[in-house]
Amino acid sequence: MRRPSTIAIDGPAASGKSTVGCLLAERLGYLYFDTGVMYRAVTWAALGRGIAIEDEAAVTALARQLKIEVMRPTVDDGRQYTVLADGQDVTWDLRRPEVDRSVSPVSAYPGVRAALTIQQRRIGRKGRVVMVGRDIGTVVLPNADLKIYLDATVEERVERRYREVVSRGEPADYERVRDSVRRRDQIDSSRPLAPLRAAPDAVVIDTTPLSVEQVLERVLALVDGR
Repeated sequence: MRRPSTIAIDGPAASGKSTVGCLLAERLGYLYFDTGVMYRAVTWAALGRGIAIEDEAAVTALARQLKIEVMRPTVDDGRQYTVLADGQDVTWDLRRPEVDRSVSPVSAYPGVRAALTIQQRRIGRKGRVVMVGRDIGTVVLPNADLKIYLDATVEERVERRYREVVSRGEPADYERVRDSVRRRDQIDSSRPLAPLRAAPDAVVIDTTPLSVEQVLERVLALVDGR
């Protein structure tokens, strides 16, 4: 049985899709591509250049001209990939709290999504890729060989995101993290263009009671047709 060449993993914030997607790609020898970093790169660039996040036209124009490159890790500092924005390494900057707070509106702009979807599809067409995001199986790669949707309770996802922030040595306020996750869920699920949802043919996995290793084993079983 031939292994799926294009694997789409979707799900809400802190559902485990990035961690599992990265481990899966390593196990298969595939490219790991978290499409969310593209939206974060546009958000980071807008904030850094003084462009108001509410200015949809300006943010869209930025998305069309910003050169974003995603590649295998170039620094051994725990990163899952290296992201360059106009040649600058912004890998860790993309996880800063101010980017967390602003990325949802940016990712909801139709022009931004259109500009970045073109690049995502180009990468996906090459195959041997694990692509992670919120609309991969429904919009970016609707014909992916395997579609997976990871989910977890809000409480579990807030706890995971809080631990993630603390582990990076950054100031963390649990209530703010909870509000950020809930706000992200609301925006992602209610936006008129490419809302967050599982594709009809996706395999849904509730990761709440599972360890990362257990989720990975379930996904590998799907990849191998077990």
